[in-house]
Amino acid sequence: MKTARFCLCLIGLLLTGAGLAGAQAEKPEWSAFQNGGRLTTDQQSLPIKWEPETVAWKAQLAGYGQSSPIVYRDSVYTCSVTGPQKDTLNVQAFSIKTGESQWIFKHPNSSPEENTVMVSRAAPTPVVDDKGLVVFFEGGNVCALDHQGKVRWKRDLKEEFGPFKARHGLAASLEQNESNIFLWAERSEQPFVMAIDKASGETRWKKEGLGKTSWSSPRLVPVGDKKHLVLSASALIVGMDPETGERLWQFESIAGNTSSTPIPFENGKFLIGSSGRGEAEKIPSCGVIQIETNDGQFSASWLWVAPKASCSFGSPLAFDGKAYFVSRSGVVHCHELKTGKNIFSGRLPSGSIWATPLANQEGLYFFGKNGTTSVIEPGSSFKTIAKNELWAPEKAEDDQTNPESSGEKNSAVLYA
Repeated sequence: MKTARFCLCLIGLLLTGAGLAGAQAEKPEWSAFQNGGRLTTDQQSLPIKWEPETVAWKAQLAGYGQSSPIVYRDSVYTCSVTGPQKDTLNVQAFSIKTGESQWIFKHPNSSPEENTVMVSRAAPTPVVDDKGLVVFFEGGNVCALDHQGKVRWKRDLKEEFGPFKARHGLAASLEQNESNIFLWAERSEQPFVMAIDKASGETRWKKEGLGKTSWSSPRLVPVGDKKHLVLSASALIVGMDPETGERLWQFESIAGNTSSTPIPFENGKFLIGSSGRGEAEKIPSCGVIQIETNDGQFSASWLWVAPKASCSFGSPLAFDGKAYFVSRSGVVHCHELKTGKNIFSGRLPSGSIWATPLANQEGLYFFGKNGTTSVIEPGSSFKTIAKNELWAPEKAEDDQTNPESSGEKNSAVLYA
């Protein structure tokens, strides 16, 4: 499982590359999980090819972290856990230019649980803005920090609302708008979704969850002149009013959608992915869902379906008028965004894909779980232009699953 962590670090390096281009920007370049669904960048200097030896810097992480890094101006933030019972929750800040550690925040875990590959470990990705960052750990600890790592406010949601138990743990990352964070706890008993004021930490609203299996994240989707908070869980997608938590619509003509997060690409439209396994093969699973309104009432329906496509842990990608779905075995299905017409299919040399792709005009990046990144050419045919290794192949065979590891091999990397 440690190879999966390295792949998340690799996503970070490319997103960090995007952050470098806008280091002086008014707003952060990569402020949340999947950058709020905006998985493209205008940055033209992202590397197409690299090798383990072409590392600009490498930095040691405190522990095991499954969340994605986030970027604000000159800093990269990561989360991890350490200890045999996930005893300590860690947040680290690194210089984007040098990899130098700027600070580390440590907090005791209020929900100790055996540190194994069978449960999530620092899986939710935090959010960041000009005031600082807000982190959420799957056991219920929420902390708001400033950019120097000092606590602004914190909450123990286990103490407030009871234990956070779920099969394989929780993985939903935080979503945000200017004033609130949105936290989704689809736990085994009494699941809930809530809005928390970013400045004070106070609850804006708290509503019942979906009562379904899910490891996807909440996503704000533009609908008209407002936005809907969209949650995707097994056989159910729900749209909520982010101001009140009111359910605006729900959609049930889907199956296997437990991991992919909705990806908005146009007003009232979003990509959705599904594993399409077992019974799900008989039900639409991948494609575009559109949100419509009639006399003030909202509804959702399929705009088109990709019958042969599937997604596993990663989400789909929308780029340059095309939709990309990547199966667990690394098969890419490309469809026309407007019509759903199949354009091509091809198998990536990087194999199994657990992460969501990233795109710019020079290449589409697909991150294999074993540290190999395939880059394909944007266009109407499948053409691999690079296959890159993050570490030497023999290192991928090391036994790296010991949860009591000191963390010496836990690294975030940035390529020049």
